Amino acid sequence: MAGSPSPSAAATTNIMLAIFEKKTNPVDLFRPLRNYVVFHYSEGDARNVEEDLEILKQQRSDIEKHSDPSLPSRRDLFQKYYKTLCLVETRFPISPDPDHVNNVTFVWFDAFKPKQKASQQNIHLEKASVLFNLGAVYSQIGLSYDRNTVDGRRQASHAFIAAAGAFAFLRDNASVKASIGSSITIDLSVECAGMLEKLMLAQAQECVFENTIAKGSTPGVCAKISRQVGLYYEEASAALNVAPLSQHFDKSWIVHVQLKAALFYAEACYRYGLELHEKEDIAEEIARLRSAVNVLTDAKKNSKGAAAQILDAINKLEANINRNLERAVKENDRVYLMRVPSPSSLPPLPAFSMVKPMAMNDLLDASKEKMFVGLVPDSSTKALSRYTDMVDNIIRTQAEKLQQASELTRVRLKEMELPDSILALEGNFTLPTNLKEDVEAVQISGGPAGLEAELQQLKDLRRVNQELLVQTEELLQKEAREDSQFRSQFGTKWSRPQSSTLTKNLQDRLNRFAGNLKQAAESDVRIERSVREHSALMSILDARPIESALPTLARPIMSLDQNEDAIVGSLKQSLRQLETLGAQRAGLEDMLKEMKRKDDILPKLMTSTGSYEDLFKKEIAKYDHICEEIAQNIEAQEQLLLQIQAQNDDFSVIFNLEEYKASREKSYKQIEAAIAKFREIKDNINEGLKFYVTLQDAITNVKQQSNDFVMTRNIQCREMIEDVQRQVAGLSFQDNKNTGAFNNNYPSVGNQNQRSSTLTDSRPQAPYYQPAEQPPVPAYGHPPPPYGPAHQPPPPYHIPPTSASPYPPPPVHQQPPASHEYGQPAYPGWRGSYYNAHAQQPASVPRPPYTIPSPYPPPHQSGYYKQQ
Repeated sequence: MAGSPSPSAAATTNIMLAIFEKKTNPVDLFRPLRNYVVFHYSEGDARNVEEDLEILKQQRSDIEKHSDPSLPSRRDLFQKYYKTLCLVETRFPISPDPDHVNNVTFVWFDAFKPKQKASQQNIHLEKASVLFNLGAVYSQIGLSYDRNTVDGRRQASHAFIAAAGAFAFLRDNASVKASIGSSITIDLSVECAGMLEKLMLAQAQECVFENTIAKGSTPGVCAKISRQVGLYYEEASAALNVAPLSQHFDKSWIVHVQLKAALFYAEACYRYGLELHEKEDIAEEIARLRSAVNVLTDAKKNSKGAAAQILDAINKLEANINRNLERAVKENDRVYLMRVPSPSSLPPLPAFSMVKPMAMNDLLDASKEKMFVGLVPDSSTKALSRYTDMVDNIIRTQAEKLQQASELTRVRLKEMELPDSILALEGNFTLPTNLKEDVEAVQISGGPAGLEAELQQLKDLRRVNQELLVQTEELLQKEAREDSQFRSQFGTKWSRPQSSTLTKNLQDRLNRFAGNLKQAAESDVRIERSVREHSALMSILDARPIESALPTLARPIMSLDQNEDAIVGSLKQSLRQLETLGAQRAGLEDMLKEMKRKDDILPKLMTSTGSYEDLFKKEIAKYDHICEEIAQNIEAQEQLLLQIQAQNDDFSVIFNLEEYKASREKSYKQIEAAIAKFREIKDNINEGLKFYVTLQDAITNVKQQSNDFVMTRNIQCREMIEDVQRQVAGLSFQDNKNTGAFNNNYPSVGNQNQRSSTLTDSRPQAPYYQPAEQPPVPAYGHPPPPYGPAHQPPPPYHIPPTSASPYPPPPVHQQPPASHEYGQPAYPGWRGSYYNAHAQQPASVPRPPYTIPSPYPPPHQSGYYKQQ
């Protein structure tokens, strides 16, 4: 049986190493850097950066003079100063070059050999030295904690980890640059930085081991952690024993590291042996303990100059090992009788690292610093443009992939008629957008049910026009009868022209109006007949909603396996998954754009001292995970579309989808035909309404003119009666002479040039019935009748062109001239163009009615009549 493990000898020691800072000579940075800004930028820019240059100057002075000796303050100072140097490096090239800052020389002394120094006219030596001092301060902080407490050991371990990170950063980023082309002290070499990194890791792991022992962890765990401490010390010892470090460090350093490596190897063997004893693997326990004793024995031979605490720890551990070894040998000789293997044949001891160097990239990242932001070199601007092009190319390529994927989904679903068929099964199907808009327009206009009301409106307007026409004709006929009676009564003494001569134009127009009304009535009949004949076709347009008139997709009447619901459910689930993938694509595209919006690498470019390509490669990698998600989304969609295709094939077979499609397309065609016929009838009705309204205006105008004519003739009639009565009563010769003059005011129809010498000159007359010559304008009656002969109706579902309207095109009505007002005589006294009707030349072709100032157009030119 193994005895209880004794406290570790290594755990009781408190001997660790810290590194002193490097020393430097003062240097003035303010004046040289300001002069560079003045020369390469402007005096104004130099004034703008003076505050930042003062900060830089103060930071350098604090490093030189140790103004604040506290370790945390020194740590923070080195971190800030290093970030400031990164900003200086990209804006102020320091070198012997005449165009650079060539009057600044940095001098630093070796930390381990203070008499050795290096001086360089570049910023690389400065940055490397600051990093070294940062690691040194971290090591001093680690050594300052009380490692007799759990928290002290934990804090010490973190400080040594940070120190290891600083030395690793020095090795990877600054040592090589500082050594190129110039002499450099050994403490800044790659080899020394690597050795110090391992030394700090060994001490950090040692703190973890001390806490592990304090917590009472199992021997196996303690052995693994202890072995890793020894491995770190072994790596540091290996670096110290070769050039250039072997002759550079004090012998005590080398002995310290070698003894620590041996101590923790033996500690691992000791702890591992305890575990082997519990497993009764006595033979390997004996071999491990003998190996530990041999290592400790060899280490003590070269222990000159070692600290007493380490030697004491080695002796205590060696005593514990020998005690356990003696016990194990006795038990093996008496009980187990196992063959003890040689130490060289044993496998390496297991090790487990609990520490790693702290990543210093974020801690020393200067991209967020605000110093010298106004100074942007051309190289950084060009590099930023290149990077922006790279990002734009990624976003453009990925956006095209996303759009293609969405378009592919749309096309594939349209080919499968999804989700329309699912919606049809659930009763939620709707018409195609264009067709639905057409149906809604028909329903808003009243639909087929509203055509009857419009047909009645046609009848009412036709009746009103007919009544106006009859009233006007009766008015003229009454005046003609009265004129005929007086002519019969007075004989030759009734010398004024006959009414039929003066009203010929009005009668001709009324006759043409009557003919147009007859033709319009025939058109109305054809429209009414078309409404009746196609009412069944158009009745589908009255369905509200229109989808209620469409065929439905129903479940099969008989089902063998009752799996319809399962097929529909799986298809709907797949469609939902496809929709989710589409939403993810939209989100991924937004993520790309948002990442680009926030991706400002100019500060990093300004602080980068390495290759721009390396920085680009690192920064552009931020977009890799989104690009991978896009590729996965597209691949998942392709697989899902194949699955949906198979599910839709099963759905189509079970629900007889092809037959439903055929009946649905038939309904679409019926709706389209109904819309076309409705529009045709609606257009014809609107044309009729327009015709009747315009014709009513025309008839009303003629009626007004007829009223004016009758009123004027009545005035003439009274005056002539008085004149005839005076003649019969035997008036004087002078009166007869006057009467003759009066009668001369009634010239014959052909005597157009005779005028009165009394009234004509004083009151000029306006030609009431004689319009001026106008250029010919096509009459509305030119096109053939819209419906053709009664025995030849228009073809079904055909909307006739505008020129084939069932009604003559309406004339354009114009108001009579301002000098003629309804209710006033068109001329003074008895004189007027009533006597000049024959002056209308048949060959003249004036404008159609209501488009010229004259209220009476010449015959055969009315727009309401077709040319004969």
